[in-house]
Amino acid sequence: MKIDGCEFPDDLLYDPDGLVWARPLTSGEVEVGITSIYAAIAGRIAKVSGRPAGVEYAKGSALGFLESGKYFGPIRTPVRGVLREVNPKVLAKPRTMTEALYGDGWVARVRPSNLADDRGSLLALPAATELLAKQIAAFRVRCFAAFPDFEMFEIGVECAAVLVKLNELLVQVPIGEVVHLVTDDPTSPIEMVRWSDETGQPVIDERREGSLFHFLVRKVS
Repeated sequence: MKIDGCEFPDDLLYDPDGLVWARPLTSGEVEVGITSIYAAIAGRIAKVSGRPAGVEYAKGSALGFLESGKYFGPIRTPVRGVLREVNPKVLAKPRTMTEALYGDGWVARVRPSNLADDRGSLLALPAATELLAKQIAAFRVRCFAAFPDFEMFEIGVECAAVLVKLNELLVQVPIGEVVHLVTDDPTSPIEMVRWSDETGQPVIDERREGSLFHFLVRKVS
């Protein structure tokens, strides 16, 4: 389900702050990760650290911490239990956390002490829709499909000229990097489709906010 542009899978449980999710596994463990709200608050995550495994942590305790250029904060467990492991993928490559929030970007696995009791305070969709929408508004977050590595704000410039600049930038950036392009040219939605078809570079997200058009482009070649 998408709520104001932010993604929330229907099969997960969410803490009342809308910052972390829980996925009960068939093994009896619970997988824990951060939501698109928390990812948008933190921004481009540069470092992830974990607490010691094999220790029982109370519900709401930090299992680890995330750090970006603008933010440092805890990743709190939504259930009480023993920390079994912190995802080595996000420790080695923090970007995994935001590129695959609800998949490979999980943060930790916990062996719950009393999941039945803890589930009572966790929220499921669609019942959590209103609360999550309020949290998005309260934190004033904007969710996109990926966090940009480069920003282009081209206001008052014709789209044809903007695309020339975009091509020049993409020549310089590594494959896999994402560019966030903002323009007020009303022809840009059509022009971006044409440009993507011609260059083979995908537009992975787009949105209109008032008179501004936002596009995320990922360099693939």
